[in-house]
Amino acid sequence: MLVEIGRIEALFRYPVKSMAGERLEAANLGWHGLDGDRRLALRRIDDRSDFPWLSAGTLADLLLFTPHRREDDGQGELPTQIRTPDGEEMSVFGDDLAAEIGRRYGAPVQMMQMRHGIFDEGSLSVIASDTVREIGRVAGRELDVRRFRPNVVVGLLQSIPFQEDEWVGGVVSFGEGEDAPAISVTLRDERCSMLNLDPDSASSAPEVMKAVVRRNQNTAGVYGAVTRTGRVAVGQTIFFRA
Repeated sequence: MLVEIGRIEALFRYPVKSMAGERLEAANLGWHGLDGDRRLALRRIDDRSDFPWLSAGTLADLLLFTPHRREDDGQGELPTQIRTPDGEEMSVFGDDLAAEIGRRYGAPVQMMQMRHGIFDEGSLSVIASDTVREIGRVAGRELDVRRFRPNVVVGLLQSIPFQEDEWVGGVVSFGEGEDAPAISVTLRDERCSMLNLDPDSASSAPEVMKAVVRRNQNTAGVYGAVTRTGRVAVGQTIFFRA
């Protein structure tokens, strides 16, 4: 049975993995997540592991680099420029940017573009704002939802923190009708130390992750695999089917 569970409260996209994200009013949900989401990432050139990507968990400063597009560059959803924490503008694929980040990291890096994106577990991440507020309550601080790097923030009809856990194994659809975009909810989102980082200053607050561990076994939010594509927008009704 289809049950209404809430509304889309906010949408976010992260063009470059671990760099600053962008808030959207609407976006296209394709087979590989939101168009333009995490299509770029920095590869650690000397890393031969199965996950060579540089993340803010290793270099917190990455959060302070801001991707953006110049309207005359015709690159679609992808950024063309990166604004550094010092306010300099650098080309996404330029040697200057790679050198600047490599200097901060202490080893060479290379910007890579991946057609289907670079995701940790799933192509769409979803969290309820009530979950974020509950974690903040336990941590003793007000939390910006951007710490959680979600794509979709849900405003629940019933204020139940961690309600997302109950969606695993079911289907969440965005908007009404049989052709509404939808995801199969695959697993709970196990959190890492990036959760501790303030999105505007990159300063660390370890009590945030400790609160998630204490309150919900180190998980907050869920991942989903896209089962129907389409347009998603802030304010859309969200439905759940077990």
